[in-house]
Amino acid sequence: MSEPGPEPSEVDLTTPNIARMYDYFLGGAANFAVDRDAAEEFLRVHPGIRTWSRINRALLGRAVRELCHLGIDQFLDLGSGVPTVGNVHDIAHQHDPDARIAYVDVESVAVHHARHLIGDDPRITVSQADLRQPHSVLNASGVAGLLDFTRPVAVLTVAILDIIDTPDAAGLMSTYRDVCTPGSALVISNSAALRMTAEEKHGAETVTGRTSTPHVHWRTRQEVAEIFSGYELMEPGIVPSAQWRPDEPVSDDEALDSNAYAGVGLLVQPEQR
Repeated sequence: MSEPGPEPSEVDLTTPNIARMYDYFLGGAANFAVDRDAAEEFLRVHPGIRTWSRINRALLGRAVRELCHLGIDQFLDLGSGVPTVGNVHDIAHQHDPDARIAYVDVESVAVHHARHLIGDDPRITVSQADLRQPHSVLNASGVAGLLDFTRPVAVLTVAILDIIDTPDAAGLMSTYRDVCTPGSALVISNSAALRMTAEEKHGAETVTGRTSTPHVHWRTRQEVAEIFSGYELMEPGIVPSAQWRPDEPVSDDEALDSNAYAGVGLLVQPEQR
């Protein structure tokens, strides 16, 4: 199931795209020369970006796995990016073959590759929409026609709120929260300069500033917590991404390589908020 959208031939090949750069960092092939050049420049100014990418991808997999264990079988992946190893549906269907996944991304190459990968699987949809426009996302046929919001839905915002231009991330996400039933979930990972020098941070901002999403919103633990308004955080709370329920112990020093905070919250009854 999918909706029509631009073909890759219509894509701007002169401006680097952060989703395609992320794909490059993870070893994927859904990227262009302009993305690879920008990604290599990013690696020069901040060599830790490749480690960040792997940690972030692993965090996504663990969060989906844990939510499946709780019985959540519907996922809305906002800013899903270019499909690569460890997609949400790959993880979810290992634990629940009937799980439904609605991918949403504004980037046409990401959407095209996802549709090509998924084919006609009725459990999965791919919609092209801007997560900053919740009405458009929630009314997209691939979302409204697949997900039942009278039942719990996990909203995934992994490495996306930090690169979109919005004055109020908490207010934006409250719109998604308010259409979800108690027992639903929110997953967030957001960049934080945990182990970055001022020079590396400036370099990362400079490279990102030349992409199609030029903004970087570094957030503190408290700022990430504010986006979880209305949710009860699962243990261990908001922590460096590598330390959110790792498969193997991660020391505090190792966790700094995450350069991001992550958390998972469960939606509580309105009177408990």
